[in-house]
Amino acid sequence: MKKETIIIMTSLSMLLSACSNGPDTNEHSGHENMEQPQGDHGDSHSDEHHDDHEHSDDIFGEMNKNQSYEIPDEFNEAASQNLQTLMTKNSTRLNTSEAAAASILTSQMIWPSTHKNSQPGTVILIPENNWQIGLAAVDLIHHPNNGPVLHYSEKGIPENVMNEIKRLNPKGNVNKTQVMVMGDAPDAVTQQLQGYVIQEVRGSSPEKFAADIDQTYAEVTDNKYPESIIIVSSEENAKPYSLLAANWIAHMPEPILFVNDKGIPEETKNALKKRDGKANLYLLGAKKEITDEVAKELKTYGSVTRIKGKDPVSMSVEFAKFKDKDTGFGWGLTDPGHGVSFISTTTPQLVIPAAPFSHLGKHAPLVWLENGKANKTVVDFLAEIKPAFKENPQEGPYNHGIIIGDLQAIPYQTQGILDDVLEIVPASGDAHGGH
Repeated sequence: MKKETIIIMTSLSMLLSACSNGPDTNEHSGHENMEQPQGDHGDSHSDEHHDDHEHSDDIFGEMNKNQSYEIPDEFNEAASQNLQTLMTKNSTRLNTSEAAAASILTSQMIWPSTHKNSQPGTVILIPENNWQIGLAAVDLIHHPNNGPVLHYSEKGIPENVMNEIKRLNPKGNVNKTQVMVMGDAPDAVTQQLQGYVIQEVRGSSPEKFAADIDQTYAEVTDNKYPESIIIVSSEENAKPYSLLAANWIAHMPEPILFVNDKGIPEETKNALKKRDGKANLYLLGAKKEITDEVAKELKTYGSVTRIKGKDPVSMSVEFAKFKDKDTGFGWGLTDPGHGVSFISTTTPQLVIPAAPFSHLGKHAPLVWLENGKANKTVVDFLAEIKPAFKENPQEGPYNHGIIIGDLQAIPYQTQGILDDVLEIVPASGDAHGGH
């Protein structure tokens, strides 16, 4: 059957649904309920929401205060010599710090495409040098698109990206769309994609683009807007905080909307007004990036919760722990049995292409490594969720780290520390010998 090329400039005629984390519970099913209605986190959540608040520790659930881990102060310098693999028993590494290469590695790991069930529906193409557009577009990774984020440049689609699209052979979403092109792509992109069913969402303004994605979602869900929204700043200095939203919106249907140093843009205000004062707004940014004045003004549109954290690393950990029991929003990693993605603060360009690791597989939130190192904040968090077995280690559960970056970005010594603190141990506190 001959395929048509469909170009839509400001809206997507597609049905978006989501990975769902189910009812608020400390148990993890190991898979997502694809049949759950969009934006619904389970029937057990109340429609009542909080006012502006900082959540106390009890929102994060029970923590294992007895677990601890001491960061080593001496290393075996020979450990990183003559390596034959960069995989360890509890970690998988994407050995690149180049965004386009990371996007292809991610695509090949998550979508083998050996048969229909492992093929993506839709490939999402984003501009290589516009993280704000890329971040807003990440919301389209989940079902029914179910596809990777790949990059185009000012000259068009690089050869290695075209080769990956051909390998994937995307089967199309509910509207048969095989490739979605985000932002103001050059004409060469659509020319290269002849033979594929494509959709374009034009725009270079982060605030308008994010609002357009939000509007499009409502148009295909009977004008139902997700009540929970992540508010981030489009300013460059806020980038390490804002990028923390990528893994969640790749996992769930909640969108991002942008604020900036001037306040709340009109496009964002208009999108928020459509919630009729019932929005649940979650702020990813310290007070310098999203001021108290902006937070106060946002209360006009619903409840406001600022995720804790005085710096990007601590906020990434607090967001990984965070769970709003009323709305079901948040990862809620306070017990063992999870995946975690680790990226160095020196390579923020890797966040968006690696975001699909939160969509399929181990559904991993992002935790920053300050300059590629696991500091006390990170290892304390991992110690709190460290797996422990009662009788036999094969009982599980297990934690797993996805390390994104080359050895210059994240040294092998860091990987060794992460692998160690991710390891399952006897609940008794005895040595692991004998198992």
